[in-house]
Amino acid sequence: MKICVLGLDCAAPEIVFGDERLVNLRRLMDLGVYGRLESVVPPITVPAWMCMSTSQDPGSLGVYGFRNRSDHSYDKLQFANSASIKALAIWDQLAREGRKSIIVGVPPNYPPRRLNGISIGCFLTPDTVKNDFTHPPEVNAKINELVGQYPVDVKNFRTDKKDWLKQEIFSMSRKQWQVVRWLLAEQEWDYFHFVDIGLDRMHHGFWNYFDPRHVQFEPGNPYQDAIPEYYRWLDEQIGGVLELLDDETILLVVSDHGAQRLDGGFAINEWLIREGLLVLNEYPKTPTPFEKLNVNWRETKVWSEGGYYARVFFNMQGREPQGVLRASEYESFQNEMKARLEALPGENGDAMKSLVFKPQEIYRNVRNVAPDLIVHFGELYWRSIGTVGHAKLHVQENDSGPDGCNHAQYGMFIMTAPNCPLSGEYEGARLLDIAPTLLDLAGYEIPDTMQGRSLVSGMEKKGPGGGSDEESARIVHDRLAGLGYV
Repeated sequence: MKICVLGLDCAAPEIVFGDERLVNLRRLMDLGVYGRLESVVPPITVPAWMCMSTSQDPGSLGVYGFRNRSDHSYDKLQFANSASIKALAIWDQLAREGRKSIIVGVPPNYPPRRLNGISIGCFLTPDTVKNDFTHPPEVNAKINELVGQYPVDVKNFRTDKKDWLKQEIFSMSRKQWQVVRWLLAEQEWDYFHFVDIGLDRMHHGFWNYFDPRHVQFEPGNPYQDAIPEYYRWLDEQIGGVLELLDDETILLVVSDHGAQRLDGGFAINEWLIREGLLVLNEYPKTPTPFEKLNVNWRETKVWSEGGYYARVFFNMQGREPQGVLRASEYESFQNEMKARLEALPGENGDAMKSLVFKPQEIYRNVRNVAPDLIVHFGELYWRSIGTVGHAKLHVQENDSGPDGCNHAQYGMFIMTAPNCPLSGEYEGARLLDIAPTLLDLAGYEIPDTMQGRSLVSGMEKKGPGGGSDEESARIVHDRLAGLGYV
């Protein structure tokens, strides 16, 4: 049984399930099972898509975001790439049984993964003209013949040039979905997985124009319908894909996380300086990235990397080059910092309601160089600002450019399968449950390494003709009996 996964990066369940104009998604919801999907911590594109595909949490993958510490020095951060993921993915399991897969834009996928089938790079691909972005390489030329230069992302999408941004996102999406249809129709595959990154870019670029609860929202603004328009466009593309699939194909429409308004940013390193936990030899005159600060490491206990969430690191003796904290202090200091971060007030003095996680408590394994604490400021309604020089803690300025939204902990899924015993709305699904569920429905073995559970485990599956497995077995038995074999 074939499996087709259409990934909508950052798709918000309240929009997908609430907009009646999304007729093709409505049709799939009526035919199958759907619901909110709990993402991982942190709920960000890298590593979330690979957490879904491997059914392993970020700690087990050893990838905690786009940039990760390569060792315990202070200045070695590396961008995640396809080689960062060592775990067995769903397409690897199918390859063991001789099945072919096509993966398109599933992050991180640069350099393009070598697999049994076709692999096309994600938005982390530096340049599709100068760099090989497909495996095998000859697919590159075929894609160029089809759509011209293939876009993997919109460069500089954090911009105030909204007319340009919208045009570029739609232009990218048109080319990507054209390639998707060609691959589905013309190439051999048993597993297909595409991730549309355009939706994520629309959310970050236009959420403040769309959401009435956003602090920057202005009624009647010219971009108020930009996000719903893109959802309707995606719905049309999904409708086109449905025409290419047969009735025996498992279809999953899924997001890695959701989206929500961004109220502002919390300058985490600014706060650490005020608390005497991060010490500088010289305070900057203008907002300055952390890596360019003049840090007094012999006096510093804590520092943080910013982003959608905060990665908080301790300066430990015997671990970091100029460590200050003793190993015997680790647990009590970690508890103390967790409590202090949880108690941080919001901009108006009210409780910020930040969520603070210890990696060893939320991950099955903690590999590579993990943060000592992970912080979702204001339940991710506030992002983490790593730069220093703002002279205040709560800021509206983003240290990476204009951004209208942050990620939400819950994404969405809609699944149809000819043998799926589930229907209607489902509660309690997790991102890590997706790969085991797909393998279970398609009749493949679920690797022991996968941490999620099949949503249909132990349930009676329908047979290919709509009957149950038991009914199908009885029919085969009767036929064999009639032939004298049993």
